[in-house]
Order: sequence, then C-alpha cells, then structure tokens
Amino acid sequence: MKDDYYSSVSNVIKHNLCCGCGICFGACVSGAVSIAKQNGMFVPWVDEIKCQSKKGCGRCLRVCPGLGVGLRNLAEEFFKNPDIKEDYNAGRYLKCFTGYSADRDIRYRSASGGMVSQFLIFLLEQNYIDGAVVTTFDANNEFLVKTAIARTKEDILRGRSSKYGPVSMHEAVSELRNDEGRFVVVGLPCHIQGFRKLAAVSSLFRKKIIGYFSIYCSESRTFHLTEYVFKERGIDKSKLQYFAYRDEGCLGSMVTLDKNGSKYSEPYQSYYHPLRSFFIPRRCISCVDHYGELGDICFGDIHLGDYKKDKIGINSILVRNQIFVELLMEAKKAGYVLLDKISINTLNKSQAMLKHKKQRSKTIIKIDKLLKRAVPVYDIELNDSHPLKSLLSYVVTTSQMYIGARKSLWPLIKLLKRKPNITA
Repeated sequence: MKDDYYSSVSNVIKHNLCCGCGICFGACVSGAVSIAKQNGMFVPWVDEIKCQSKKGCGRCLRVCPGLGVGLRNLAEEFFKNPDIKEDYNAGRYLKCFTGYSADRDIRYRSASGGMVSQFLIFLLEQNYIDGAVVTTFDANNEFLVKTAIARTKEDILRGRSSKYGPVSMHEAVSELRNDEGRFVVVGLPCHIQGFRKLAAVSSLFRKKIIGYFSIYCSESRTFHLTEYVFKERGIDKSKLQYFAYRDEGCLGSMVTLDKNGSKYSEPYQSYYHPLRSFFIPRRCISCVDHYGELGDICFGDIHLGDYKKDKIGINSILVRNQIFVELLMEAKKAGYVLLDKISINTLNKSQAMLKHKKQRSKTIIKIDKLLKRAVPVYDIELNDSHPLKSLLSYVVTTSQMYIGARKSLWPLIKLLKRKPNITA
C-alpha cells in the first residue's frame, strides 16, 4: 500500500474503505472537507488547497471508522464496571432486555418496539439531556433523509423507525459544534465509532456528548435501493409528503404518502429481503461490529421464538454503561417503557446476521489482502469455522453488488432476486 493512503480521507474513498458517516467533516478544522453524493453514497470531498494533511494534520484520518477501530481497547476504556461481562459477538455488556414503548402508537409506528424514541423522550422530559442526534425523513431533501438535533418530543418522533440508506452525520455535527448542552448520539455502529474517535481528538464534542445509542446493523444499503424500489413500484419521491422504510407494527411495512393523500404500504419482508446484497456498500462486508460495541446502549429487533407472535413491536436492548441501566429502570418505573431481562445467548440467537460479522468478515478481509486491497484494521480476534462457505458468500455478494452499482444491469435483479419470505 502506498504511503499516500494515509494523507487524507480522499485515499480512504479511493481504497473503498469509506463508510460515508460524515464524521471527518466535523474533525476538519481547516474547512477542507465537504460531503457529496457519489455512486449512491455520501462521501467526503477534500479541497486540497485548504487541506493541512501535508503539514501533518491528519485529523480526518484519526476519526475515520472506515480504517478500522480498536474495539477491544476502547471498550475496556469506556466500560469498566466490575460487573461487566464479555461475549465474543457482543463485546462488553452489563444487561440484556426486551422492551417496548408504553405508548401504543409510538410502539406501533416505530421500528420494532419504539424503545429508542420513547427512551429519548423520557431523557428529554426528565431533563437528563437537551437533545439527541437523530436521522429524520425530509421530503425536501434529494436523499429523503437528514441528521439533526431533536430538541422536542415531536422532533424525536420525526426521527423514529429504521433508515435503509446512507446516513451522513455532517449536518448534525455542524449543529453540535455550534450548540451548547448535553446530547445523545443515535447512529449505526460505524457512526458511534466515528463519534468516539471524534470525541478523542476534540474536547468540544467530548464535553457535549453524554451518551451513545447504537442501532444494530447487519449491513447498510446505498441510495440505489430506495431508487430501485420506487422505480419498480412507480413511486415518485418528489411527490411524497411521508415515507418510512418500516412503519405499522412489528417488522412493519414500507409506507409512502403522496401530497394528494394517496398511500402505499408493502410488508418490509416483501420489498427488502428479496434484494439480498445488491445494494450493499463495499465497506460494509468487512465490518465486524453488529451491535455497536462502543455504544453505551444498543437497540434492535428480536424476531425469535414466541417474540415472532407479536404484531405491534418488541425491541431487544443491550446495555454496557451502568448509568443507562439505571436510567432504563427509572423510565420503566415512570411508566414510559416496559422491560424484561433476557440472556445474551437469547439475544445472539435472535440476530441471524451475526455470523457475517466476526465469522465471514475474517475470510473477506483475508481475501482482500490476497488481492492487494486495503482492509480495515481491528484489535479483536476473528474466527471463521466455515471459510469455504464464506468464500462462496463473498463471490455471490460481490457479484450482486456489482450489478446493483450499475443501473444498466438492474433488469437482472428482477431475475435474480429471491421470492419474498414473509413470516407470521
């Protein structure tokens, strides 16, 4: 690998390691980094005239999660409770729960069980925080999403539910930089990694961010997924007043509402699952962090066993920080949420994509090294007991990604995608 790889995030993009998180925008003190759209992703663009990398700056690289992260070392630094436990898949943790919002509408309209939204509302109303970084639907945005600081219950509810497309935190980073208060960041594992790195180099962000909430992530998707789904169904995004990837109960449905009041609804498993790996960003297939191992508290689905019978929504929750264990208990006592304890084994069994993280990723990283490609660097040991299966998965996945990245090949997707697998 050439030395210029380490000069700025421009080279991170060149080597297909960019997560599109936008955190480098907040780290750059010379104003050299801006965020643009490229190949269905958010990517940083570096003004080489303003850039101070040749003078030894390197701040954008120091916060970049795409290069990898010391998950073990940082987790040992952040989570020191004497009762802390270790799990190969989850990292450090204290407690695991299932839970959902006590407000039925929030529970029904949010992905899984509305725990993220309801817990944020509790923290805001009880004056524990002044706001939270969330990702909201924005009908006036070309990408339909934007990040912002939610300062009211209404702001938080506008950010509820999953977003199956790229999310760049650069807008929220700008707000955080210029606002005073105590904030929580809600994001995917790569966002949390980037913000943790940003806080390490910036006392400004370190002071303001008091909590990191991670959303479990199997793999992200490019903007091409939304474009393909809309095109196949004849949905004109310029006419939308509302859009959600997941609304209306457990697992939920994609819901659109146009400006004339016409509604479209389709089960999540019908439109999303058949598309498999066609629109996965390249960097995602070498990610090893499913839960968000640097998050104080992590949220996701639990579609397993009797939980499958639920039609409204139930979250699983993994907590690493004792402060947030206590705050969850307080939220339960105050009637905001309902909670039940579960074991780490139950939680892990509910996450079908875990094997792709610390198992398949080992083989993928090894293959990329053999092919002389740049790879992320982690400080954890990876074990793959089925390398041949992972090799086959690599070939299939990258082939589908090749097709998804080229619109001229999209007609092939209709022939190759799976039939919907809608479970009860």
